[in-house]
Amino acid sequence: MTASLPHQAAPPDEPQRPEEDRGHVIRRRALTLLIIVLLIGVPAGYLVISANQSRDAGKDKEEKYSATGLTAGRPSGLQRRLYQVPVPETATKVAHYETNNWKTSRLYVQFQTSAADFDRFLKSMDTDRSALRPGDITISDRDRNVTGWTFTGPGPWYGLVHEQKNPAPTHDLVVDLADPDHPMVYVVARTVP
Repeated sequence: MTASLPHQAAPPDEPQRPEEDRGHVIRRRALTLLIIVLLIGVPAGYLVISANQSRDAGKDKEEKYSATGLTAGRPSGLQRRLYQVPVPETATKVAHYETNNWKTSRLYVQFQTSAADFDRFLKSMDTDRSALRPGDITISDRDRNVTGWTFTGPGPWYGLVHEQKNPAPTHDLVVDLADPDHPMVYVVARTVP
């Protein structure tokens, strides 16, 4: 004889919830919705803000490197060797700026030095003061716009172009000899890669 299993009754119908239970369900659903919005919305908002900041940082960097003007201080030793601009150790008012593109690289340098150090500087370029031409502003308008150099002071102004065979750089030099004991020197050294 087989034993029969006791008959299980169907679950009773859920009783009708009072109004306060419905309010609890609505609050719970609203809380769940709020949590979902926060879990998705906050990270998404963070990503948007982060992307904008990253893009802005890239623009700032681009503006910094495409900005015109000089930076106070000496060019690096590598720049001085590459562009063959031996800034005297005792020089003051030293500033520089470098630009590079696929066609030409330029190093802009300015400094004030003693008459003796200026003569040594010229000698390092295999030239001397006799090569300087009075009133000759050898630095182009384009290069003056990049640096902000105007060459409108009392002077006297002298210039020279020191050309060399590639890959050695060419130097455009302008010197202000208003104070002959402390000439102010402006150099644009350019190389063609």
